[in-house]
Amino acid sequence: MSILDKFSLKGKVAIVTGASTGLGQGMCYGLAEAGADVVGVDYVAMPETKATVEAMGKKFHGIQMDLIKASKDDLVNLVKEAVTVFGHVDILVNNAGIIKREDALEFSEKNWDDVMNINSRTVFFLSQAAANQFVAQKTGGKIISVASMLSYQGGIRVPSYTASKSAVKGITMAMANEWAKYNINVNAIAPGYMATNNTQQLRDDENRAGQILERIPAARWGLPSDMMGTIVFLASEASSYINGFTIAVDGGWLAR
Repeated sequence: MSILDKFSLKGKVAIVTGASTGLGQGMCYGLAEAGADVVGVDYVAMPETKATVEAMGKKFHGIQMDLIKASKDDLVNLVKEAVTVFGHVDILVNNAGIIKREDALEFSEKNWDDVMNINSRTVFFLSQAAANQFVAQKTGGKIISVASMLSYQGGIRVPSYTASKSAVKGITMAMANEWAKYNINVNAIAPGYMATNNTQQLRDDENRAGQILERIPAARWGLPSDMMGTIVFLASEASSYINGFTIAVDGGWLAR
């Protein structure tokens, strides 16, 4: 097998949360282009993602679910539905997440709980459900979660987001420690400042947006397409000896 063959995802099935727009949508496209069929999960319908994946000649199955409110049983059933539709699952991408901006002195309990539920609690229990499926299949598998620059930094006015994304980086290492023996690779991607819905408020603030852009060595905000290469790499056999690591895709932000 050539090295390029090891990047192929032909015959693989990937679950991607937060698949309707932004980074999740971009990662769906990258995985499909590399050969995978896709199960997209979001609280809204995903017609654009479905149409584009199918135009690439791959299959797409959408599951509408509010991951803020999802129970552990809901997440187990999500994986079961994917298996019912496609026969197996090989890749999980924990991308869905939210951010709430409020001064720490006034930060509300709801803004804390909602962010922590989807950004860290759901990530762990959906990973657990996928890992149990990988073990039952005896095939191994790939789990990739979306962390953040705030897995490394404190941020401003986003205490629950910082806590949740620090948790993503930490549980990525913890899960890798226990599941590598099952041939399950658990890693994460820490996107830099990306032009998505989550950063719209920042980009609308001319002063803050200018400060951010000035610090990025690449001199631009990231795009969903910038995630495609890294997600395919971590989802493929080419990354089979990478465990518990969080890769920054940040235009050099952390290097400054």
